[in-house]
Amino acid sequence: MTGEFERRHGFPPGTNEVRPASRDDQEAARALAQVSLIPADLVTFYDNIGDVTWADVGNGYFLDAASDVLLRLQEYGIVDVGPGQKVHGLVIGSNGGGLSYVVGPDGSIHRTRTASLDEPELDKMADDLRQFLELLERSLTRFVADGEPGFL
Repeated sequence: MTGEFERRHGFPPGTNEVRPASRDDQEAARALAQVSLIPADLVTFYDNIGDVTWADVGNGYFLDAASDVLLRLQEYGIVDVGPGQKVHGLVIGSNGGGLSYVVGPDGSIHRTRTASLDEPELDKMADDLRQFLELLERSLTRFVADGEPGFL
């Protein structure tokens, strides 16, 4: 399988995993919940999932560990999202091509249009985390079937 992947894509396979949450991940999720308006389903996600790394699906899909989200929040602050960008969100991952995923306090998931988080323009990708994870799953299924990563 490794040889076929490398012949097809021109590079060896990278890391592709959904890592279970460790105690440190769970503690970071609780700390994140205390310092920010984080949707309940994201806290539940981080209580069970450490991070998601699909390096070989298109440019890659990444959902960061709670500790990384917390560190980014402490270093760079919140991201403005929503109508008129008066709602604040957290960067929770990226598509590996420089675009970031941002969760709003209502649980909706947005993707930046550019790599910059300074006055970002965002497109709503999903109404909630569950819908976003379903879109990720479809992208993975499509990539396995025909090599196309989808639009996320």
